[in-house]
Amino acid sequence: MTKKITVTDTILRDAHQSLLATRMRTEDMLPICDKLDRVGYWSLEIWGGATFDACVRFLKEDPWERLRQLRAALPNTRLQMLLRGQNLLGYRHYSDDVVEAFVAKAAENGIDVFRIFDAMNDVRNLETAIRAVKKAGKHAQGTLAYTTSPVHTIDAFVEQARQMSAMGVDSIAIKDMAGLLTPYATGALVKALKQALPQLEVVVHSHDTAGVASMCQLKAIENGADRIDTAISSLAWGTSHPGTESMVAALRGSEYDTGLDLELLQEIGLYFYGVRKKYHQFESEFTGVDTRVQVNQVPGGMISNLANQLKEQGALHRMDEVLAEIPRVRKDLGYPPLVTPTSQIVGTQAFFNVLAGERYKTITNEVKLYLQGRYGKAPGEVNEHLRFQAIGHEEVIVCRPADLLKPEMDRLRAEIGGLATSEEDVLTFAMFPDIGRKFLEERAAGTLTPEPLLPMSNGTGASPADEGVPTEFIIDVHGETYRVDITGVGVKGGGKRHFFLSIDGMPEEVVFEPLNTFVAGGAGNRKQASAPGDVSTHMPGNIVDVLVKEGDVVKAGQPVLIAEAMKMETEVQAPIAGTVKAVHVAKGDRVTPGEVLIEIAG
Repeated sequence: MTKKITVTDTILRDAHQSLLATRMRTEDMLPICDKLDRVGYWSLEIWGGATFDACVRFLKEDPWERLRQLRAALPNTRLQMLLRGQNLLGYRHYSDDVVEAFVAKAAENGIDVFRIFDAMNDVRNLETAIRAVKKAGKHAQGTLAYTTSPVHTIDAFVEQARQMSAMGVDSIAIKDMAGLLTPYATGALVKALKQALPQLEVVVHSHDTAGVASMCQLKAIENGADRIDTAISSLAWGTSHPGTESMVAALRGSEYDTGLDLELLQEIGLYFYGVRKKYHQFESEFTGVDTRVQVNQVPGGMISNLANQLKEQGALHRMDEVLAEIPRVRKDLGYPPLVTPTSQIVGTQAFFNVLAGERYKTITNEVKLYLQGRYGKAPGEVNEHLRFQAIGHEEVIVCRPADLLKPEMDRLRAEIGGLATSEEDVLTFAMFPDIGRKFLEERAAGTLTPEPLLPMSNGTGASPADEGVPTEFIIDVHGETYRVDITGVGVKGGGKRHFFLSIDGMPEEVVFEPLNTFVAGGAGNRKQASAPGDVSTHMPGNIVDVLVKEGDVVKAGQPVLIAEAMKMETEVQAPIAGTVKAVHVAKGDRVTPGEVLIEIAG
């Protein structure tokens, strides 16, 4: 019996999220849409995941406008998004009215297929989103966040799929975000799902981090899978997905032939080959094949993020220690799958455990919320000693976390006020209050400016710096730590040399002359911590809130600051009891490790 396999291509979302830090701009998507629309894909994944955040934070694009433009440019193809259940596209649970409003607007602006997952695989966190998708008349795809652990068995995944089926999903996706699937495990899981729920299509989404994803997809197809996720070859493989052209070629002429035009796909591949060069500065050395994921279970994008943080600390040589600590933290937390936001929660805590030299000396706010049940039910048993250390005698939540949330939309509309010119703007603010507000303010002022793209190689055989490939340095000047990217742009002679100098992401053309002395003063000229009452942080980040003021009396261990790093918030505590002598930071300030942020006199 012939069974045509259908294809979802991730080129406009997960492929560049996996390989290029989600930096592809809409202007590089639109020119190829006519060809993409003629391929005959079952769907194109274009939205959701980290794209919304990246649009607002880095690209200074309205993600809703991107969606509308792609909808107009792809009239014949289903458009698909990744939705984090009750988390939507943010990093916390939202009230049901926000979830309902977001899904309605996403459907109205062009999304046809919603792939809905929960980082804990707690199906209670999916029900509101599924109901909203069905109300909008769109396709609800229930998702199994695949992982391996003593509690993640085939029977457990099948039971989760049964529960999602009872909620009304139209298909089931196996989401292997870290590349943990192996071919025979894939075949067994797909076979069990098709036997239990023959009425639902099964889709396999697997990252090729360990180099076996294409084999997994073939075994899935042989055991009844209906659809596979692929990426155009020029943005495929490694921490991305199997190449579309390769899978189409592999199945061509078989009973599973996709029927897709291989020559047209190759033309599209050549286009994105050129586009990828434009974003060379976002390429990570951790996007190739790495079988360590089969041991540490760390998704490729998470490895890249950890590498950047360790590099800022001058501690990149400790990456192996962090990777070894991640499975231990995951076990302590009851084996959550490593997918946003739990991947950040586990990874950041492991980072702190290694760099602080003591496990759980600092516990992030997100770990505390997790252990309190604010994200849902942990898949396995958590470390009760750690839970008590984190939350003491606070009550552990056992209900669906969103049941405790009051409606938010009216409050959000009032808070953002006239900056929001549409309901979509209100939802942008809801997802990311700080950067969302900043985006809307800059839009109103006409000052939206995307982060710069460094020049591409000129192909002349010059040195990497001359070719536009940045050389990165971490420099300490008078107690201030800077990340400096230097890219040469020519003009030699006269004893001078022109460069683009990017300090902490801010570009400026400068001229270097031999023997000149470079003097830099930090934004705050903060001194290094040395006294017992000096408050500092363990890692670079931003100040989210200052909890004390000069003259306040504090106890040892009392939270005095909230700092954010790697999208996770951490309380910074008073090292001693005493009186706040001086506060050197304000909300929004960038800080680096070892700086004096608050002085406390004992």
